[in-house]
Amino acid sequence: MSAYNKQISGSHYKNYKIQPAKFINENKLLFAEGNAIKYICRHSAKGKEEDIKKAIHYLEMILERDYNV
Repeated sequence: MSAYNKQISGSHYKNYKIQPAKFINENKLLFAEGNAIKYICRHSAKGKEEDIKKAIHYLEMILERDYNV
């Protein structure tokens, strides 16, 4: 069985056609990009407003890292 077919603690990613972790890994995304995608995908099923704030935080890191903003 593929590691992508199981989820530890919860089921908030199992409803996606492509799980965020598989998308992130297949596209070789960096840590901050991957986490932003993960939190955007799960906000309605798990962390609500807090997950959106986490995604924004990672996007701010990308702006700082790549664009000196």
